Amino acid sequence: MDTRFDELLDFPTNQTFKVMGIAHNDLPNHVIECLQQHAPGDYSPAVKPSSKGNYHSVSVSVRVTSKEHMETIYTELAKLELVRVVL
Repeated sequence: MDTRFDELLDFPTNQTFKVMGIAHNDLPNHVIECLQQHAPGDYSPAVKPSSKGNYHSVSVSVRVTSKEHMETIYTELAKLELVRVVL
């Protein structure tokens, strides 16, 4: 992943990751498990259903320490089976 995060942000910083995925009770838990592996912390995800209820968005604020750290989190979250998009 080749991004310009280092040009746009001063690290360390808090970044809100918005994960959109299949509406399933396990989605927030899978997101938090992934984050704990790459950025251990105490997270309180906000979960919102889509208008038709087929998808959920999970928003979580994470302390990231570098461009590489942020790219790793985006990449690993996108690999989760229930996830469709990471913003």
